[in-house]
Amino acid sequence: MVERSSKSLPPVLAGPILRHTTFNRLTLWLVGSCSLTLRLRLHLPQSSEPWLDRVLTEEDVARVRFGAFAYLYLIDVKLSEALPANTRIGYDLGVSVADSDSDGSGESWIRDWAPHLCLPEADRPDFTIRERLDRLAHGSCRRPHSTAADGLVRVDQLLIEAQGDIAERPGLLMMTGDQIYADDVAGPMLRAIHHLIDRLGLYDEALTGGSISDSKALRENADTYFHREKLLPDVRSNEALIERFFGGVRKPVFTTASAHNHLISLGEVMAMYLLVWSPVCWELVEQDQPELSSEDATAYQGQQAIIDDFVAGLPRAARALAHLPTYMIFDDHDVTDDWNLSALWETTTYEHPFSRRIVGNALVAYLLCQGWGNNPDAFDDIMPAIRELAASAEQGGVYDQTGQDQLIETLLQFQRWHYTLQTSPRIVVLDTRTRRWRSELNRARPSGLLDWEGLTEFQQDVMGEKAVIVVSPAPMFGVKLIEAIQNVFTFFGKPLLVDAENWMAHRGAASVLLNIFRHSRTPETFVILSGDVHYSFAYDVRLRHRPDRPRIWQITSSGIKNEFPHTLMEWLDRINRWLYAPWSPLNWFTKRRRMRVTPREPEGREAGERLWNNAGIGMVELDEEGAPTSIRQLNSRSGGTRFLKSEPPNGR
Repeated sequence: MVERSSKSLPPVLAGPILRHTTFNRLTLWLVGSCSLTLRLRLHLPQSSEPWLDRVLTEEDVARVRFGAFAYLYLIDVKLSEALPANTRIGYDLGVSVADSDSDGSGESWIRDWAPHLCLPEADRPDFTIRERLDRLAHGSCRRPHSTAADGLVRVDQLLIEAQGDIAERPGLLMMTGDQIYADDVAGPMLRAIHHLIDRLGLYDEALTGGSISDSKALRENADTYFHREKLLPDVRSNEALIERFFGGVRKPVFTTASAHNHLISLGEVMAMYLLVWSPVCWELVEQDQPELSSEDATAYQGQQAIIDDFVAGLPRAARALAHLPTYMIFDDHDVTDDWNLSALWETTTYEHPFSRRIVGNALVAYLLCQGWGNNPDAFDDIMPAIRELAASAEQGGVYDQTGQDQLIETLLQFQRWHYTLQTSPRIVVLDTRTRRWRSELNRARPSGLLDWEGLTEFQQDVMGEKAVIVVSPAPMFGVKLIEAIQNVFTFFGKPLLVDAENWMAHRGAASVLLNIFRHSRTPETFVILSGDVHYSFAYDVRLRHRPDRPRIWQITSSGIKNEFPHTLMEWLDRINRWLYAPWSPLNWFTKRRRMRVTPREPEGREAGERLWNNAGIGMVELDEEGAPTSIRQLNSRSGGTRFLKSEPPNGR
C-alpha cells in the first residue's frame, strides 16, 4: 500500500482544460491534490504587462473534494471588460498551497508544474475567441485500448502547425460523445484506476444489490478483473442485468470488448477521467499485473502495450485540451452501453439498486468532469447536493449512502444536460440520452432519441436563425443499410444486439424531426455534427419538393480513438451502395423519403465509396453564411481525406 501523503504529490493532478469561453467569461477545469490558492493572468500580444492579474476568490472558483488528496476546481471567471476577438490570448495559472505564503511568493506557473501544456517556444497556453466561427474540430469515441492512435494528438499537431497564424487554428473543439468508455475498460487501465484510488485516497461508498458490500471490497475481490458479472448474485432476477452491463461482447456488429471490467464505483469513474486526460496521474500509479488466470493474463498483456502507447500520447492530448475551448456531450459509453435504449431497459436497470448505482455514479462523474464546464449556470441547483455528499465523506472517507442515492435520483430526473452556445452561427447541443420518446406499443422497442417536448424546445432554439450548428451524438441521417439491419433485429425483439439507436427508429420522433426541417421558419442552413458510429461520412441533404431551402449537411466524425471492423465496414459500404443507389426503389420505403440525401465521396477512396474508417478528428470550415466550404477527416497518425461534393441526378 502506498503511503498517503500530499507532500509526495504534485499540486496539480490534471488540467487545466479550457472549457466554456466567451468574450466576458473564461472557464477552466482543474484537479489538484490539495487545497490551492489560484491566480489567473491573461496576456495579450505586444504587451509586457498582463491584461488581467487576479487572485481568484470563491466567486471565481467552485471546489469539490472527492478524495483525501483530490480536489476538483471549476474556475469560472466573469470579466467586466470584454476580451478581444480573433486575437491570441495567453493565460497562466499561478498555483500555491492554500496554507502557504499568502503574498504569492510560493506561486508556481504552468511552465513550472505542467510544461507539457506549453507549445514549443511558448511560456504558457493560449486561446482565441472567434467573432465568427469559421472552423472547428469535432469527434467522438475515444477508447484508450483501441489499437488506433489518439486523434487528440493530431489536434495538437494542428496547433503546432498553426502556431505562426492563429487564424488557422480551430475556433473550438466539440466532443460529441463517448469521451470515456465506462463500460469497456482494459485490464491495465482498471489496474491503474485502482492504484490511483489508493494513491489519492478517493472516497469509498457502500454498495447494495450485489455480492460485495462496498467499493473497497470491489477492488479487492478476485473477480474484479475481467469477471465483474460474477459480482451480481446468480439468480434469475439478475440475468437481465448481467446481459445489460457485462454482455456486450456478444454483439455481432458493434462490439464491446471489455464489458466485464465495467466501472462501478464513483471513485473508479473519477479516476478514469483523470487517467484519460492527464499524463501526470500515470506517474503516480504502478504498472504491476494482478493475479489472473492464464487466459486473462494473455488479454491483459496484449492490452498493456496499447495502453502504454496511449499514455505516451497523453501530454500532447492534454495540450490540445488546454488550448482549444472544448465542449462535450455524453453518449452511451460515457455511462453504459445502450443507456436508456428502451423503456424496458430503463425499467430493468433503475429498479435494481446495483445497476442504478452504476448509472448514477457515471452521471455524477459526467457532471463534475464534463457537463459542468459546458454550461456552469445550469447546475447551480445541483451543486449544493454535490458538495453535501462530498462533505459527508471528509471524516470517514465513505460517502453517505442516503445522500448518494438522493443525488442520483435527482440526476436521473435532471433535464438540463443540453445547452446552446451563442456563437455565430449558434450551436445547439442535444441531449439524446435522457429525454427519450418511449414506445407506447412495445416497451422493448427502441425509444426515440428525443421526446416531443425536447424536439419542441429544439425547434424553438433554432427558429429564426439564418444558420445553426446542431450537435447530435447519433447521426440524424445515417447509413440506410445499417439502420435497416437495426430494424430487422428490433423486429425480432433483439435491439440490444446491434445498438438499434437512430433517429429514424422511432416513428413519432422521426416524423417531428423531419417536420422541423420542413417548417417555413426553419434556418436556411443546418450543419449537423455527429459521432457514435466508429466511421466517418458526410451527406448533403435537401427537401425533394424545395431543394434550395433549407440546406442541410450531416457531418459525422468517429472515432477519435476507435474504428469499425475494417472488413465488415468494406462489405457494409458496398452493399449499402448496391441496395440504396439513387435509382433504388428501396429509398421510398424509408422514413426520410421526402429528403434527398446525397453522400459525399471521401477523396482517395474508390469511386462510389462513402465511408471513411480511420480514427482521427473531423475538421469543418464555414463561410460567412455558416455553410461548409471544406469537410475533412484527419487520420490520427497522418493523412486523411476531404469529403468531395457530388451531384447525382436524383440524390439518394
